[in-house]
Amino acid sequence: MAEASNIYVGVAGYFGKPDQTGKVGVFQRAAKGGDWKHVLGNVQAFTVFVHPDNPEIVFAGTSDGVWRSTDRGATFSRAGFPDTGKEIWSFLVDRRDPKRMLAGASPIDIYRSDDGGVTWRKLSTPVIVTHCTGPFASRVMRLAQNPKNPDEIYAALEINGVMRSSDGGETWVDCSDGLIKLAEQPHLKSKIVSDTTAEGMLDGHAVTISPATPDSAIVALRMGLFRTLDHGKTWQDMEMRRFSPITYGRDVKVSPTDPNTLYAALSVAAASHDGALYRSQDGGQSWQRFDKVQVHGTIMSIGLHQRDPDQVYIGARYEGEVFGTQDGGKSWQAMPLPSDVQHIYAVACG
Repeated sequence: MAEASNIYVGVAGYFGKPDQTGKVGVFQRAAKGGDWKHVLGNVQAFTVFVHPDNPEIVFAGTSDGVWRSTDRGATFSRAGFPDTGKEIWSFLVDRRDPKRMLAGASPIDIYRSDDGGVTWRKLSTPVIVTHCTGPFASRVMRLAQNPKNPDEIYAALEINGVMRSSDGGETWVDCSDGLIKLAEQPHLKSKIVSDTTAEGMLDGHAVTISPATPDSAIVALRMGLFRTLDHGKTWQDMEMRRFSPITYGRDVKVSPTDPNTLYAALSVAAASHDGALYRSQDGGQSWQRFDKVQVHGTIMSIGLHQRDPDQVYIGARYEGEVFGTQDGGKSWQAMPLPSDVQHIYAVACG
């Protein structure tokens, strides 16, 4: 199925290096091979998202709202988005209606579209406690919907934990108390950019829910992977250190074709020169290393094909590093972006 697929990479700048040069935006290429095309270059891209029901439609969450493609990423145009200069970091398509979508922003806000992403409106700003203050505004890094109860949605928040909605994203409650409680354990303390050692347990990067266990959400944090079985009241450490020498969790996703298969991108830290992709085939009970490559930057994103389980891609932060397998992990191919790019934030395929 690779012959009919494209790969997309979102590139943006990196905090702390304002003078760094290089291209940003969205790059696209055919999965079967060929050159990368710089299809969106006038904005930074923090996430790229292929519509699960229609791969012709591709979204970019950017430094200036939502951009949308209707030709498999060949061209992009700015959607009807109400705010200028608003960073978009995540997308979600409602399971009940493919035209209904949510987008997560920084500073924390949720936007909704009811026409397939053509136009958007801002919902009420979530009233969430600020648990720690860092050098950047907290971001809605990922949104995940309960397959059994679609009104229940979780959001992973960078440096502010997790929040949960029980009404489809209209209102939100904080789910971070359990994470802060876990941060009392010495091995889960981490303070880099704030004044609290709970910072590492609040550094949310991704959240996912498997149809096999719809009432269990898994969040990827600086300190590893953690699971809730009670709608975010408490969290359990999945103890990734049993399986991996590196545990910084940047991404976690459930396979779209097998609810018991999960993938986790693990690295040393936000700014590191190593990382690995791990796979679980038993719902997260055990994990094995899946990739066969050596990255030279933090693995930022996992790209899974909606219908072809053999296609899995990863993007590492520095030097435009992209790797992928199209045969279920038997072999891996390096497919680096052109030189002179800034930092990878997202990889998608479809």
